[in-house]
Amino acid sequence: MSKVLVIEDSATQREMIADLLRKNGLTVIEATDGIEALDKIQISPPDLVILDIVMPKMNGYEVCRRLKADPSMQGVPVVMCSSKGEEFDRYWGMKQGADAYVAKPFQPNELVGTVKQMLRG
Repeated sequence: MSKVLVIEDSATQREMIADLLRKNGLTVIEATDGIEALDKIQISPPDLVILDIVMPKMNGYEVCRRLKADPSMQGVPVVMCSSKGEEFDRYWGMKQGADAYVAKPFQPNELVGTVKQMLRG
């Protein structure tokens, strides 16, 4: 079973995404910010990361750059999931190393489809 790390500072959004993924047969680990996420990744690396951009302590762009700079994490897909839905935001997210970008609000099928496609690699 694939393990997904959901990094989202909004408890409501985090729970909604985690529940959606669990209902689709995935194991979910949750983190409220980038620092907590990086700590959890050291303990138990995920198969995929879903990452918000606007977060306290460390934004999603910085988390993505750090993950993609870590040789053990370079092959792990990162899906940015953010309310920053402008074309520039999408471009900048991909430029930081994100493998996919899903704008909020999203349709549940869109997020699940993107995650499953990324996990198939």
